[in-house]
Amino acid sequence: MRIGHGFDAHRFAQGCKLILGGVDIPSELGLAGHSDADVLVHALMDALLGALGAGDIGRHFPDTDEQYRGADSLKLLEQVIKLVQVKGMRLINADITVVCQRPKLAPYLATMQSNLAAVCNTTPERINIKATTTEKMGYTGRGEGIAAHAVVLLIGGG
Repeated sequence: MRIGHGFDAHRFAQGCKLILGGVDIPSELGLAGHSDADVLVHALMDALLGALGAGDIGRHFPDTDEQYRGADSLKLLEQVIKLVQVKGMRLINADITVVCQRPKLAPYLATMQSNLAAVCNTTPERINIKATTTEKMGYTGRGEGIAAHAVVLLIGGG
């Protein structure tokens, strides 16, 4: 068994979409980033790569590489899952926490869960997604951005 932890954060910006877990969420502000800035998926990818001992998403999908500009993070996650499979591992479960003051994410969590489960070749019950605030403390509490933490458990050879 291998455990991995991932973290990501992106700042809010005008003229950007807010995409979390592959869901385009209506919002006056989106997240700025080289790809689609999906912090939830980025944290999950970092956790998977961490469990493999394979570095982080910056090593695999550098923001200096134009081919990843505006990239769909679910497509990048597909590549990470292929690496998990090549290493003879499979996902047992993922636990993800999204930290943001706004918008409210509860209406979108089930769709995010289904999106991630489909890409990760698992059932939705094995992908847990929670949303929380910081009670208006810190950069997420002030509405400056969104952060996400993810923990995964992999099983297999290696």
